Amino acid sequence: MNLPAALFTPSWPAELELAYARQGERTTPVRRRHLGPLRVQKHLYAEGPEVCQHIIVHPPGGIAGGDTLDISAQAGERTWVQLTSPGAAKWYRAAGVARQNLRLSVEAGATLEWLPQETIIYAGAQAELHTQIELHGDARLFYWDIVALGRPAADERFASGHFQAALDIRHDGKLLWHERQRVAGDDGLLDSPIGLDGQPVFATLLVSGEVDSELLERCRELKIDGVRGDLSQLAGLLVARCLASEALKARAWLIALWYLLRPALLGREAVPPRIWNT
Repeated sequence: MNLPAALFTPSWPAELELAYARQGERTTPVRRRHLGPLRVQKHLYAEGPEVCQHIIVHPPGGIAGGDTLDISAQAGERTWVQLTSPGAAKWYRAAGVARQNLRLSVEAGATLEWLPQETIIYAGAQAELHTQIELHGDARLFYWDIVALGRPAADERFASGHFQAALDIRHDGKLLWHERQRVAGDDGLLDSPIGLDGQPVFATLLVSGEVDSELLERCRELKIDGVRGDLSQLAGLLVARCLASEALKARAWLIALWYLLRPALLGREAVPPRIWNT
């Protein structure tokens, strides 16, 4: 029997829904729902019961055309949630668009750290990412992303496909950050001095709160070979950007900033997740 070709689709949708609540001195997962190939590993408390760490895993190891990842996490009042990943997210060459939708909600008195490892966009990929973050009251956010276009180590230039990203952060319903990015294969922005200036990697760090001029200058003085970065203090939001020759170098710069900024803005020394060393 020949079945209609429309019944066979190469797409692989996946959903992950997380929620956390404060129970005594402990941040506890209270909802962990998944559909398709998205999971979190066992929750960890490397810093004590106040900080709940989850490692988000996508078992296929890569995102292909037609795939959609829907991830949501809600940090309840007075919780501290840290989300990271075990390795790079790889977006493969494809004939169709692949998407990721990320929704983060941070309630009053809560802290959420979104610290994934890098996103690698293969030449020919059609990757579209949309992120929405809602902050309430005195909620605190520490967010970063690292994007690598192509695979320079394999002599692969980002010559085809596209990368598109949207990021909105709201505080009590008021828009705090609104950003749109789009880079097409062989786009002039790849080599332009007002674009990526020939560097295949770019990264962004956003932290709620404000730092004094002395700490801001210390952050600006950080030097990582192969990285060109800087920071800007906006009203209620600290922004850091960099261009880099390799994703590992961009990540090293972000982690160095995290070591400096986490104690000042979040009141806790930085303890790197062990998964970063594997």
